[in-house]
Amino acid sequence: MSTLDWIVLGLFVLGLAGIVVWVVRKKDKDTTDYFLAGRDATWIAIGASIFASNIGSEHLVGLAGAGAESGMAMAHWEMHGWMILLLGWLFVPFYSRSKVFTMPEFLERRYNSHARSFLSVISLVSYVLTKVAVTVYAGGVVFKDVFDIEYISFWGYNVDFFWISAIGLVVLTGLYTTFGGMKAVLYTSVLQTPILLIGSVAVLVLGLIKVGGWGEMMEVASANVTVHGDSMTSLMRSAKDPEFPWTGVILGSAIIGFWYWCTDQFIVQRVLSGRDMKQSRRGAIFGAYLKLTPVFIFLIPGMIAYVMHQKGLIVLENNDAAFSTMVKELLPIGFKGVVIGGILAALMSSLAALFNSSAMLFTIDFYQKYRPNKTEWHYVVVGRVATIVIVLLGIAWIPVMKGLGKVLYAYLQDVQSLLAPGIAAVFLLGVISKRTTPAAGLWGLIIGFVLGMTRLALNVFSGAISEDSLLYLIFMQHNWLHYEIYLFVLVIISMVVISYFTKAKDYKVTAGLTLGTESAEQKAETRASYNHWDIINSVVIITIILIFYAYFW
Repeated sequence: MSTLDWIVLGLFVLGLAGIVVWVVRKKDKDTTDYFLAGRDATWIAIGASIFASNIGSEHLVGLAGAGAESGMAMAHWEMHGWMILLLGWLFVPFYSRSKVFTMPEFLERRYNSHARSFLSVISLVSYVLTKVAVTVYAGGVVFKDVFDIEYISFWGYNVDFFWISAIGLVVLTGLYTTFGGMKAVLYTSVLQTPILLIGSVAVLVLGLIKVGGWGEMMEVASANVTVHGDSMTSLMRSAKDPEFPWTGVILGSAIIGFWYWCTDQFIVQRVLSGRDMKQSRRGAIFGAYLKLTPVFIFLIPGMIAYVMHQKGLIVLENNDAAFSTMVKELLPIGFKGVVIGGILAALMSSLAALFNSSAMLFTIDFYQKYRPNKTEWHYVVVGRVATIVIVLLGIAWIPVMKGLGKVLYAYLQDVQSLLAPGIAAVFLLGVISKRTTPAAGLWGLIIGFVLGMTRLALNVFSGAISEDSLLYLIFMQHNWLHYEIYLFVLVIISMVVISYFTKAKDYKVTAGLTLGTESAEQKAETRASYNHWDIINSVVIITIILIFYAYFW
């Protein structure tokens, strides 16, 4: 990088530092202040934080890599603005009036304490297998490629720059999250989001200019046709496609999307921090608008990288390096520093949100139950220690993750497809039906998690499993999306059957937590929290998504 690039990057880091110092000086009064920003966030901060927390390494590295690998096949997962609307319109009223800190806490209110504890376990496992491992791995890949450094020598030993940049990212992010809490995550997102968008749009525009425009990019990409007749520009693939059959991708991506956007602590914590129901819902709507952009600023640049590689304009050593290679090769002096600042912003924001969420899950859902009546500061410290342990486990998982041999984004969605079905089913039936029983909620989580993790374990040791074995026939022969759908349906059926034979929770206890149990005052409060502008903007978002599907169908 040039001196000007380093100056620009330095100014960005100083801006972040200034925000963190300002937040720290305000001081957190208690756990509500530290974990949920005092429940006083406005819609701009909520929406920006939803977007910045989501747009992390899996997009900068993984989504661009997926674009270079398979084109539009994984765009379904990025057209989930409608799922964020579902969070805002259906779930925010129930979450907001419950006044809970965490999603497991909500399950305790709706089902029982066992469901709460089990969801906490699942959530922490998912952070290790996905968010920590993916973000740290991607940070190493990006900065090693952008800075073009292979090794750094320490005391006579050559240390791979991948691990130096990955661990450095963890330490830097951990410091500002530890001292600033949720407020630091929210307010730094307001700075990070526009920088990330500006830098990524620059990569898109310059890339299109380099390859000769949109038409040329689409023509070259569409020439790459699979054996089933689908090109890189095809959103809907043949039912025989081994990875992305249309029979699995529509419902399969929706199940993952529902789990992630409507029930995952990582995302929902942002709307829980809202000043009121109106701010939380509008934050979700704003976040849905922002969610329309990743296909254009990450996936399509990945396709552009593929086209440039085909034309001999760049050398793409591996697909996960698509975005960072474009940054290195395309951007002019000075602007490269802005984009690297955006990359750093995305990685740090995603990791910071993870740190805060995992600390909150362990502290509120485990430690506080067994060690009550401690000081608020004691619980904050315990949460930080728990986060360090989770990060170390995530780093230890990286070699296994790399050994599975998938593009980063495909790995992420594959693992999430094994975690999502049980949780999605439990929340969906828990909110839409007051008849779903505590026993059904707990067993839905257990069945989904056990069958999902069984397939993941078998994938790790797939080379040692015969294709004629019963394990293979039950767990591994199915397409990953089809398996996810089968698992979701199985959990739903199991919960309905168990609910028929077990006792429902007292409806007075769950009043206001399910459809059909809200009081007249609660319904009036929900109606008063939105107006015609909220409806109009939601319709606009859905219309844009439908147009996108029509164009790339």
